[in-house]
This record gives sequence, C-alpha cells and structure tokens, in this order.
Amino acid sequence: MKILLLGSGGRECAIARKISESPRCEALWIAPGNGGTDQYGKNVALSPMDFAGISEFVKDNKVDMVVVGNEDPLVAGIRNYLESLHKHLLVVGPDLNGAQLEGSKDFAKHFMERHGIPTARYNSYTADNIDMADDFLESLKPPYVLKADGLAAGKGVLIIDDLDEAKKSLREMLGGMFGKSSATVVIEEFLKGIELSVFVLTDGNGGYRILPEAKDYKRIGEGDTGLNTGGMGAVSPVPFADKEFMQKVEDRIVKPTIQGLINENIDYRGFIFLGLINVDGDPMVIEYNVRMGDPETEVVMPRLASDLVDLMEGAAKGNLADIPAEARPEAAATVMVVSGGYPGSYKKGIEISGELNPEGTILFHAGTKKLPDGTLVTSGGRVIAATSYGKDLTEALGKSYKAVEDINFDGKYYRRDIGKDVGA
Repeated sequence: MKILLLGSGGRECAIARKISESPRCEALWIAPGNGGTDQYGKNVALSPMDFAGISEFVKDNKVDMVVVGNEDPLVAGIRNYLESLHKHLLVVGPDLNGAQLEGSKDFAKHFMERHGIPTARYNSYTADNIDMADDFLESLKPPYVLKADGLAAGKGVLIIDDLDEAKKSLREMLGGMFGKSSATVVIEEFLKGIELSVFVLTDGNGGYRILPEAKDYKRIGEGDTGLNTGGMGAVSPVPFADKEFMQKVEDRIVKPTIQGLINENIDYRGFIFLGLINVDGDPMVIEYNVRMGDPETEVVMPRLASDLVDLMEGAAKGNLADIPAEARPEAAATVMVVSGGYPGSYKKGIEISGELNPEGTILFHAGTKKLPDGTLVTSGGRVIAATSYGKDLTEALGKSYKAVEDINFDGKYYRRDIGKDVGA
C-alpha cells in the first residue's frame, strides 16, 4: 500500500515510524515532514493545507491511503475534497461534519449534551449576550474556564481564579484575542481531578478500537506551573486507569460517542481523541479532538503491538470490527526537549548535536530541520521527544531522561518531573 501522511510534528514522526514497520507499507511519503521523518519515508515539500497540491500528488504517485495527522486540514474539509476527486482513495480522518467535534467547542458540548455524555456544565456566548455571560460566571465557583469556540493552536483556553479578571478576559476574547476563533466563547464549570487521554479509532459503521491510554503534561513549568504548551511529555499506561475505570470510559463515553455519530449521520472514519478527567473515580469529557494527540502519540504508537496500517485501512473501509488492536505490556514514557523561551518567542535554526541515535530510546523529531549539508537544526518550539520502554514508568523515564541529557543545543529546556504525579 502507498501511503501519504500529512503533518510535520512529533505525532507524525511517531505515526510514520509505526507505518514503516508494517509489511503492508510499499511506500510512505510525509508532507512536509521534519528533520527526522525521512528515516521512515520520503519527505515531500507540500503543506497539509495545499489541497490541490495534495490531490495532484495522490494522482501522480497512485497513493492508496492519505492519513491526516493534524486538525487544520480536517476542519477545512480535506476528506470531502479528496474523496470527491479520487473515488478509490482511502482517507483516515473525519469529514467536515465530524471534524466539528474539534473545530467547534460549542458543537462538541451540544453533541455531548444530546447523547448523555458526562461533561462540565457550560454555556456559549457571543458579544450580543455578554450580560448573560456575566450572570453565568457569577453562578460558578472559581476558577473560571473560558474556551474559544474555534481552533486556536492549543492556546484558546483560559483558566482564571478571579471573577473580575474572568469578565475582563471574556471581553478580550470576544473582541478578537484569538481572532475569529473566539467570536463565540464557551464558559465551563471547572472540574477538579486528574486528566488523561484516551484514543479511539472508528470506522463509521459502529466498529471501534480503543488504543493504549496516555497522560500528557501541558504546562511549561515543573509542578504543572506556568503557561500551557503543546505538551512537555507523556506516559502510558496511566496507573489510575485500571480495568474498572476504563470500562466506565467505554460504557459512558466511547459507546455513546460512536452511537451519537451514527444517529446524527456523521460518517466518522478516523481517530477520536478523548480528553478526559477523572473526577472521584468517574470519567468526564473535557474535549474531543479529531486526530491523535501530541505528545501522547509518542507513547501510544510504541505501545501498539498491532499493525497500524491494517487498523487504519479497516477504519477507512468500514470494517474495523474484524481487526484486533493489541497493546504491548511494557510502559512507555516520553520527555519533550523544547527551545528556550517556548511557548513564548524563541530562536530557530540552532544546531543540534550530541547523541541522536541513543541505544534503547527512540527520538521522535518535532521541530527539527535538516539543512542541505545534513546539519540538524531547530525549527520549532518543541524540538525532540525522547521515548523509552521500561518494565514500569520509572524505568522508562530513567532511560528517556538519560537520552534527553545527551541532546545538545543552545537554550535546551525540559521538565524533570514527568510522571511524578502518578508515582513514577
């Protein structure tokens, strides 16, 4: 099978590695890829948002399957576009309707409400009913959660302790803090608990497979302090997500989500990311994403024992129920090395040196680029994720931290407390 993977981050690097391990993979292209994805396939200088260019590439190279790594092209309708032009092409990712689960938080919250899926109490507001928004804020206990309705590159959520500050921030969001994405703002009740991510692959016909769960670490500072990032590390399995808890997730969240999509005639074939929170032993949904998470993918893919190409083909063709998804018994942990200054301003083009092929650890490249002479340099905020296996999370993290210490570039930063909150 000839496969085109869209994206350039650590997530796509991990997916590319897993695809390349499949005997089903005849050819793999990554568009645009990064400084590390070329070890698994061939990088192609195409933007995931260049629909016409992607379509031409599919035609010229007789591509059998397109795997959409990030959310932007999905929300913009890439599956609808490609399927209208290539009748036999398999596309892994939801159509425009399904992509609303991430593209609109207002849509997602109403979807959960319609199908009895546990989530925080909420209301959505625009500049036209800001007085009602103030009343709703006053009915809540702090902290106050404000979410931009649309895509905001992972930065559209504010959690604020002070009521007056929350009202001020609400007005700034509605006034364009996140551009058009915050023309509507969802205000939510704050849920207290510990978060985790659950990933489901589904086929549009009711068939689904639950992949290994993970927990990521969003804040830049140790002890979960400072600004939100795209993710500073992840672990899998999650110790508190035992068999009883995961059964609740499947019964209360996964099954109603899959059935709700069918009931609403949404042809969803691809990954669903469930951002969950454990509230006193009960799972509740914080958010849906319509693709794999990053950096969770960097621990989920290494723990997946089954052939990813078989699973994605089953999802795209609608026969996923016939294909097993098994997890490896080992723990996996990833630590993200980031540029100095991230998630604020940071320099790019800094040379990366050190041990870039460590024994016992996989380096998933994220914000890296290879210059024409082969020099590896930084090209983003999150640079490299170091992932290792272990008999438990403590052992896996020990290996990953050793690998991280051996990567060198000016301004390098990483969190030293990944997994500590779950006993690693």
